[in-house]
Amino acid sequence: MSSARREEMKKDIIPDMVVDPSSGKRYLKGRFLGKGGFAKCYELTDVETKELFAGKVVPKSLLVKQHQKDKMTQEINIHRSISHKYIVKFHSFFEDSDHVYILLELCRRRSLMELHKRRKAITEPETRYFVRQVILACQYLHTNKIIHRDLKLGNLFINDEMEIKIGDFGLATRLDYDGERKRTLCGTPNYIAPEVLGKRGHSYEVDVWSLGCIIYTLLVGKPPFETTCLKDTYMRIKKNEYHIPSRISKAAATLIAKLLKSDPTDRPNMDQILDDEFLHCGYLPARLPTSCLTMAPRFDTLAKSELQTLQSRKPLLELNRADGNGRPQTAVPDSVKVYERQLAEGGEDEGQRKPSDEPADYYLSDLFGQLSAVVASKPSERVVITEEDAEDPALIPIYWVSKWVDYSDKYGLGYQLCDNSVGVVFNDSTRLILLANGENIQYIERDGTEHYHTLKVFPETLTKKVTLLKYFRNYMNEHLLKAGANMVPREGDDMTRLPFLRTWFRTRSAIVLHLSNGTLQINFFQDHTKIILCPIMSAVTYIDEKRDFHIYKASLIEKFGCAKELSSRLRYAKTMVERLMTSKSLGSGRVRSANPSTS
Repeated sequence: MSSARREEMKKDIIPDMVVDPSSGKRYLKGRFLGKGGFAKCYELTDVETKELFAGKVVPKSLLVKQHQKDKMTQEINIHRSISHKYIVKFHSFFEDSDHVYILLELCRRRSLMELHKRRKAITEPETRYFVRQVILACQYLHTNKIIHRDLKLGNLFINDEMEIKIGDFGLATRLDYDGERKRTLCGTPNYIAPEVLGKRGHSYEVDVWSLGCIIYTLLVGKPPFETTCLKDTYMRIKKNEYHIPSRISKAAATLIAKLLKSDPTDRPNMDQILDDEFLHCGYLPARLPTSCLTMAPRFDTLAKSELQTLQSRKPLLELNRADGNGRPQTAVPDSVKVYERQLAEGGEDEGQRKPSDEPADYYLSDLFGQLSAVVASKPSERVVITEEDAEDPALIPIYWVSKWVDYSDKYGLGYQLCDNSVGVVFNDSTRLILLANGENIQYIERDGTEHYHTLKVFPETLTKKVTLLKYFRNYMNEHLLKAGANMVPREGDDMTRLPFLRTWFRTRSAIVLHLSNGTLQINFFQDHTKIILCPIMSAVTYIDEKRDFHIYKASLIEKFGCAKELSSRLRYAKTMVERLMTSKSLGSGRVRSANPSTS
């Protein structure tokens, strides 16, 4: 490597303490958040105020050509000029000799892309909730003559309150006059509008088209024009070839068809979309729980209460309530229809079963395939990638086990999740979970049927189990240290559904814990390290002896290798998954140890 290249690489290294030359403000570089085409993102902490930001850092070595500088300037000028509840807040920007720094609002819940990857298709109430916020933000942008031009799940960020924040204005443009048409070919393949591909000139309607792709992707589970070949995807967009499954409601299908009109002049504007039937024909949640990042929310309590409200009115023409936009709801909500169907099919059992499209083995075979490929690649024999380039913080697990106590000789295994909720797997293979709010409880029968109660009101048959749950909770709070960082949940939310501990077993070296959302966790006794494997995201999380998190895509480890200590743990995990797959007794949640112990 030449000395000139080495000097360039040194300039690209971002210092641990970033200083704004104009104001003298100092920012401490924290967690790596991810990277895009030009930029890397880090948590930056204002040393004086302790305020946290998402710092978008662009090396000046990548801004050599004038059009690159102009693009950067345009992004900053557009983003700093706008302010809206559902748009990532722009705080400030500055530059030093080597980098440009943009300080933005930190969205800790990542983006809709990660939610989509974990959940695939989501419910219509959730879709209404997220999409309405996107529409309101776009309405604001278009009023201010701004076209985003890159609306997609990965640019719809989520804050601690589970609210959408539109970000990344790198492709955004501002119209100079009414009727102006832009001609730049830009966007993301699965979301790009046909008029952009045809270079016929485009305007606000490209954001409308992208919104249609977003709604379709959230409800169906994949983008409408997606293929394995970019050329074929573009051909399908130009021909407007897509299919809406019959399971999608008529209102949703109608809206998607309106938004995905080939002729941009046939598409509704944001004001018209906000008044569309889909946003008003069913339940629109006022908020969503953190748990919906990995598990579908529960609507049973809502359904029952709203059904009673509806039944008290004659005729059933509207709900005696309004949504967050001040408009009355005008039809029976989907959640109520679901509850009515449950009643018609056999009584008032409010149990919720595992969705039929989830694999019966809870993704164990997928995980085994991923681990087999990684282990076969002999990753410890070659490490040709830097830690920062290899790690992917977007894949951090939503839930993992932070404490556990084994009392299976009498009762079962107690555990605490990272959000401070507490659960017990009883020896009869039933499970009970107390949410982090300390009020709501979730009871899971042996066949996986879920029931929801509160700590004050529950069936008499659960009295002993609730008492044991409290015992386990108190013991872990008083005697055990928590592993890993805290995930702050949304408190008091009765829509929360948590993954439960499906099965577990112990060996001489470790405890193996398998959650119902597919996550597999192995805690090693000797050095207290842990690995958390998510087959849905194909992600590997390694918690080292210092309790630091390292998160990787399994395919990157397979391609570039990893450290010896992680490689050996992945080999062990492959063996444990194989054991889980071949043991029917363990699959039901039963355990085989009889010595009380804790971790």
